[in-house]
Amino acid sequence: MFSVQADEIREAALRIREVARRTPVLRSRTLNTLTGVEAHLKAENFQRGGAFKIRGATNFLYSIPEAERGRGVVAYSSGNHAQAVAIAARSLDMRATLVMPTDAPRSKLEATRAQGATIVLYDRQRESREAIGAQIGAESGATLVPPFDHRWIIAGQGTCGLEIVEELPDVDLVVSPVSGGGLLSGVATAVKRLRPNAKVFGVEPELAGDTAESFRAGEIVTWPA
Repeated sequence: MFSVQADEIREAALRIREVARRTPVLRSRTLNTLTGVEAHLKAENFQRGGAFKIRGATNFLYSIPEAERGRGVVAYSSGNHAQAVAIAARSLDMRATLVMPTDAPRSKLEATRAQGATIVLYDRQRESREAIGAQIGAESGATLVPPFDHRWIIAGQGTCGLEIVEELPDVDLVVSPVSGGGLLSGVATAVKRLRPNAKVFGVEPELAGDTAESFRAGEIVTWPA
């Protein structure tokens, strides 16, 4: 277990600023009317690669010691993380191998390949992407870039929360997707450090609520239960 500190997020913000964009915080009159509150949206869809993943991937790759960068990186993803790693690797002129499922969206495959990355396809019904990624790393010496469970990834994703508080210093509630937990962990760290009284909620689909079920059960539950 590890605990990411607010200073790591601030350092990540400086590290990734040449690659990741500072995205706007937007108001929606319709959303405000529907919810009855003053709501804002952090427009990570304007981010490079179309998702927040570029933040964590860039912080991870830029944190790799220069002496190790020549061996390249490997990662597994069905789309957004793969594309983010490819973009960050290209900015550093590093080799990147991405393990992606055969049923990944064609647009994600093409966008990742367009960044100069090597794509290794696998059948998600019969093969383990983790095992394939580990094997590639063992054989090539490439650094494995996990999609969420690493302090460099979490610190990078946390820059999203840092920007929210800088843009909205009086924010009192932040809602973040759960998914793998990297974004939520980073955002919660940044927001609670800068705005201790603000609340942070993680949300997930009702029909894919493995995190909520895990809290209820007191142990990790995979979905479907």
